[in-house]
Amino acid sequence: MDEHSLLVIMAVFVVVSAIALIFQACMLFGMYKSSRAMQQDVQRLTPKAEALMESSRVAIDDSRVQIAAVTIKANEVLDSARKQMVRIDELMSDATERTHRQLSHAELVVDDALGRAQKTVALVQGGVVKPIREISAVAAGLRAALHFLMRGNRPNPDQVAVDEEMFI
Repeated sequence: MDEHSLLVIMAVFVVVSAIALIFQACMLFGMYKSSRAMQQDVQRLTPKAEALMESSRVAIDDSRVQIAAVTIKANEVLDSARKQMVRIDELMSDATERTHRQLSHAELVVDDALGRAQKTVALVQGGVVKPIREISAVAAGLRAALHFLMRGNRPNPDQVAVDEEMFI
C-alpha cells in the first residue's frame, strides 16, 4: 500500500472515532439531563415521603399502645377463664363424688329393703301360708273321710273300672 491510501484509511478511522466520541458525549449529556430530572423529581417527593414515614411512625406507635392494651385485656380474660375452669372442675369433681356416695347409699338402702322384703315373704310363707296349706290338707282329708263314711256302701264296680281306666 502506498502512503496516500494509508493516510486516507487513517483519516477515515479518525473520523469514525471522532463520531463515536461525539455520540458518546451526547449520550453522556443525555444521561446527565435524565439524572438531573430524576433528582428534581426525588427532591419534590422527599417531603411527601418524609411526611408519610412520620405519619406511619405515629400510627405504629399508637398501634403499639392499643395492641398492648388489647394484650393486657386478653390476658385478664384468659386468667378469668382459667379460674372459672378450675372452679367448674372442682364443682364437677365434688358433684361426681357426692353422686357416687349417694348412689352407694341408695344401693345399700335398696339392698336392705330387698333383704327385709325377702325375710318378710319367708316369714309369711312359713308362718301364714304353710299353716293354711296344712289346715287345707287336714280339711280335705276330713272331707274325704266323711265322704267315705257317708257313702257307706261299696263302690259301684262300673265306677271303680272307670276310675282305674283313668289311671292306666
